Amino acid sequence: MAKVLVLMSGGVDSSVAALFLKNKGFEITGFYLNYTPYCNPKDEEDARRVAEILNIPFYSIDITQEFEEKIIKYFVESYEKGLTPNPDVFCNDLIKFGIILEKALNLGFEKIASGHYARVVENGEFHLLAGRDKNKDQSYFLWKIKKDKLEKIIFPIGDLTKEEIRKIALQNNFPNALKKGSSGICFVGPIKLREFLKNYLQPKPGLIIDTKGNILGKHLGYFYFTEGQRHGLNIKTGKGPYYVVKKLPEENLIIVAKEGEPELYTSKIEVRDLNILEERIIKSENIIEARFRYRQPLVKVKVEINDKEKALVEFLEPQKMIAPGQSIVFYKEDLVLGGGTIWKRIPLDI
Repeated sequence: MAKVLVLMSGGVDSSVAALFLKNKGFEITGFYLNYTPYCNPKDEEDARRVAEILNIPFYSIDITQEFEEKIIKYFVESYEKGLTPNPDVFCNDLIKFGIILEKALNLGFEKIASGHYARVVENGEFHLLAGRDKNKDQSYFLWKIKKDKLEKIIFPIGDLTKEEIRKIALQNNFPNALKKGSSGICFVGPIKLREFLKNYLQPKPGLIIDTKGNILGKHLGYFYFTEGQRHGLNIKTGKGPYYVVKKLPEENLIIVAKEGEPELYTSKIEVRDLNILEERIIKSENIIEARFRYRQPLVKVKVEINDKEKALVEFLEPQKMIAPGQSIVFYKEDLVLGGGTIWKRIPLDI
């Protein structure tokens, strides 16, 4: 059987993924990605203990430098540009299924596996599908992986639910069977955005205005806020709530709007940095489905691809609080057609 490198985060999902592959006869080795100083040592310990139970080789690899250069740099620069980044998408593409996949192949492994709730199927060619557990599906974070890499990737738990995963882990006495799932930036864990960004971006006081230009308050830096945010604005007019609808880095301004104002909605967006996985379908279908935030219900869209890097996406119904910098991912039922980065909203015609 094939040699497979399994990414083991210390969580229950990747642990059961490793178990499944071993039971199927694959020759597996566990790899823990250490993002010092961002990782919790308990996670590495849990991954190592599961590897001991499975009696498989296990290694911890320090990728702090790569993580800083490729993920943290992108994260900070995006906020500095006024965008709202999606680091998990870039982490999957550049780190796990980029640098680590290449390293695995160079070490003689034939495939790489992880505990993502998604599926790769072969039907003459390889396709990326959503996970069967719709509450846990992680295909939204995998759209950027190039199609020619899919044949080297295995998602062993994509057909299972979280409840089934925990039950299997308990049956096998895994120490992390009931462990809470990871959150935050690409396994870094939960962070307070403002405190994190202050390590890289110094406060830059400016004004908060409404859509008519009235001054409502002050901020310590436009980059400390995300579009769609309503908490932490410290606006005391008593007429809210207000939502961030736009950030103007050049003028150091934050523009806010109240519920019902047209600035909160858009019917069209410009998308860049496209990665099309199913070109025939996405070009031939008049209407497809998409989501522009994780776990959001799918919405119907029309996609006009201008070139290999740009597209105009039109929503059949206006959508609220779409944040530039985030991902939009296209689907036909469970099949992932591709995705891109939201570049800008096109205002409603009023």
